[in-house]
Amino acid sequence: MLTANHLQYAYAEAGHMQVVLQDINLQVTQGERVALVGSSGSGKSTLLNLLGGIDKPSAGDIHLAGQTFSQLTEPALTLFRRQHIGFIYQQFNLIPTLTVAENILLPLELLELDPDTQQQRLNYWLSAIQLPKRAQAFPDQLSGGEQQRVAIARALIHQPALVLADEPTGNLDAKTGALVLDLLFELSRAQQQSLLVVTHSQVVAERADRVLLLQDGCLQPVTQSLAW
Repeated sequence: MLTANHLQYAYAEAGHMQVVLQDINLQVTQGERVALVGSSGSGKSTLLNLLGGIDKPSAGDIHLAGQTFSQLTEPALTLFRRQHIGFIYQQFNLIPTLTVAENILLPLELLELDPDTQQQRLNYWLSAIQLPKRAQAFPDQLSGGEQQRVAIARALIHQPALVLADEPTGNLDAKTGALVLDLLFELSRAQQQSLLVVTHSQVVAERADRVLLLQDGCLQPVTQSLAW
């Protein structure tokens, strides 16, 4: 379970304090799929970076998998992030010089899992994303949808407690995006992972268990259809 209590994020600019997020309270239960919507510049990606332990809040705290982020040293937080958090980005962020198999295995390499475990998990995920014959292909030999499927496998292969996805279908056409979305939601649910998806897509939001709106630095539930 992910819990964020009274998060604030602000920075100084030209002598003035710019408040991006204020008094954010959030709880995402195990296996829950939550969509985060809001206008461009509302702070959605900033919130994802805070929840992923990449940035630090100005105030408040984050709890995940029995740990409190503020109580971890920087090296400990880095290791915790590797073990318990998976990231999926709009731009795929695959390493171009690594094959499909090597990109997917990267989290396990960083965690120094034994070779047999790595191979077993790789075989499972290549099958799960329907790319068993593309293991030795490089990212530039794949379509956009295939690259995003590889990114999903890379984000989930180490069995993280939390998966953070920032516009995961933003660079895909509608048909491919729907297929990738099905895959992401089904696989994260099968592993009972908490999933938080930043999106501008009505289709993505409608698939989530719950939709939250970030507006003027504040987070609020969406109880009726937004004007998309």
